[in-house]
Amino acid sequence: MKQNYEPKPLFLERMEKLMGKDMDSYLEILKKPVLDSIRCNTLKISPEKLKKRLEDKGWKISQPFTENKEIMIIENDLAPGEIGRSMEHLLGYYYVQEISSMLPVLALKPGPEEIVLDIAAAPGSKTTQISATMENTGTVIANDVSLKRLKILASNMERCGATNAILIKKDGVALCKKFKENGLLFDKILVDAPCSGEGTLRSSPITYKMWNFNTIKFLSKIQKGLLVSALEILKTGGELVYSTCTHAPEENEEVIDFVLKEFGDEIKVEGIKLPIKCRPGISEWQNNNYSSEVKKSCRIYPQDNNTEGFFIVKFRRVK
Repeated sequence: MKQNYEPKPLFLERMEKLMGKDMDSYLEILKKPVLDSIRCNTLKISPEKLKKRLEDKGWKISQPFTENKEIMIIENDLAPGEIGRSMEHLLGYYYVQEISSMLPVLALKPGPEEIVLDIAAAPGSKTTQISATMENTGTVIANDVSLKRLKILASNMERCGATNAILIKKDGVALCKKFKENGLLFDKILVDAPCSGEGTLRSSPITYKMWNFNTIKFLSKIQKGLLVSALEILKTGGELVYSTCTHAPEENEEVIDFVLKEFGDEIKVEGIKLPIKCRPGISEWQNNNYSSEVKKSCRIYPQDNNTEGFFIVKFRRVK
């Protein structure tokens, strides 16, 4: 039986400041389950062939984005567990992935033959997506600090036929320091940072219970250290995407503002184009003023796109 959790007063107070007049529609969408979305694994099958195979099974499939046919929504109700048990899933033809989770890699645009770092990679949804985008060429360094999660990542990479990755178990900051010492720089870096998960309330209501402002402040420090370390090993002209599945400005705009002050004119924030509605980052929060550059980041709210919540920003190293 699904457990219901009540949002804490401080959480509601903060979200009301963020959402303003949209607070009611935000609270309403949180009561609804997330869409059943999958990503076609183009390393093994084309979106056209996968769609036909699934429709032959009686699944109703829609492809909401013209330029991203690999993103699919299962429109009809299936038996519990059917999406994960299907032969197509076991063969690695698709990855069960929420739409907003696919967006950081769309923003990063890793290309064939590039050297890419996924600094917090497990369980592998974005790493397998990176490999598919790179057409299994170049090199992906997929790192995670947890051995248990790394084993899941390895299993998902094998199932999806992603063969251009090297898996590493190390603290992200320590790994970046080691790469810097050895002069290894990257074309593209994904920092999908550990966060408070406010954006995942639809699929993970227990986040209501776990939510704690002290955790947000603690994670903000972790995220700043991780992002600074990653930017130090980005090639001149290289691009880095920082993303979280939370709405907290302390974990998003505050982190951006911090690294902009750290690096000065060595980096700049790039505008990003995504196939869903994005709201700009906020430059003021709780008596704090952030750089106007944070407005180029993308706030993804559940009520705007019928997705989960996400935050995405893209940096370019210019010096």
